[in-house]
Amino acid sequence: MVDELGVAVVGFGWMGRVHTQAYARVPHHFPLPALRPRLVAVAEEVPGRAEEAAERYGFASATRDWREVAADPRVQAVSVTAPNFLHREIGVAMAAAGKHLWIEKPVGLTAGDARAVADAVAAAGVCGAVGFNYRNAPAVERARDLIAAGELGRVTHVRIRLFSDYAAHPDGALTWRYERERGGSGVLGDLASHGADLARFLLGDIAALTADTAVFLPERARPAGATAGHTLASGGERGPVENEDYVSCLLRFASGARGVLEACRVSVGEQNNYGFEVHGTKGAVFWDFRRMNEFGVSLGTTYQDQPISTVYVGPGDGEYGAFQPGAANAMGYDDLKVIEAYRFLRSIAEGVPHGATLADAVHSAAVLDAMARSAETGGWVTPQA
Repeated sequence: MVDELGVAVVGFGWMGRVHTQAYARVPHHFPLPALRPRLVAVAEEVPGRAEEAAERYGFASATRDWREVAADPRVQAVSVTAPNFLHREIGVAMAAAGKHLWIEKPVGLTAGDARAVADAVAAAGVCGAVGFNYRNAPAVERARDLIAAGELGRVTHVRIRLFSDYAAHPDGALTWRYERERGGSGVLGDLASHGADLARFLLGDIAALTADTAVFLPERARPAGATAGHTLASGGERGPVENEDYVSCLLRFASGARGVLEACRVSVGEQNNYGFEVHGTKGAVFWDFRRMNEFGVSLGTTYQDQPISTVYVGPGDGEYGAFQPGAANAMGYDDLKVIEAYRFLRSIAEGVPHGATLADAVHSAAVLDAMARSAETGGWVTPQA
């Protein structure tokens, strides 16, 4: 007999929808003999949005107050997809109420926020998962296996990039995302958080870093009403952009490898240009999110003029086999969130963590804090996880 797990989603913008659809799709792709998610409640403060979500996706109830979700005995697990400044308060409250927690990155505005949520999850004895979805790509997991097996030799250096144009339009609305108090560290939290997680996932702990940041579009128009995603708002009262559009960072890993991490949210001409290049003493591996289901690899003993081959992932690579029967059939972004949902549910069922945890969120947030400190001081900083 399959047990049902009552789940709720707090915050129903785009990411709330992605989480909801992921829960619904998990049984389609993965056998879960011990656990099946049931959509119990949705919370969203924008009037009418929670009710619309309930009608469309089948949640049993809708509310504008997330505290009702925390008090609801039907809810056993919660996705937190609300804005960054609410992550700590909601995450701590849900854990204290005994709810398993799947929370989006960067888990608050600082490493202190992420640590508070992690501590609350540990104290409550519930499971905690974090939305570092890019590490779930089968090609990324295959690349990690190659690195760990020593196929590249000793890793010497890595370059990680996260370039996007979602904030490039000068009429992009001045939402919470651009405020220091509510949005935190700008592109650091939005994109570089993924880069920090990928760096550690692939190569281990970051020992020290030095960073530079910039704001390239210093003013935006305030929106007239509720927003979702990256809304345009021309003609309104203009206000200052308080957090970073761009960051570049030099990394020193505990292993001795070196790295470059660069992220920008105002890169005209770049749509989700995310990826990495890892070089070692014998070979290299390359991955581009826009070609998610393949990676480039250079292996051998020729060193100089050594060719790069394209490898298509297939069954046996990560969770690829749950989606496609043969290599080179495409997976997409939403599939990565289905994998994340499955691993969250599996963690609850088995009592053993699978996938990114709150500890991973703390490490990523510590790197972001170190970037911000380095940009202020101009020096090298050691992340304090």
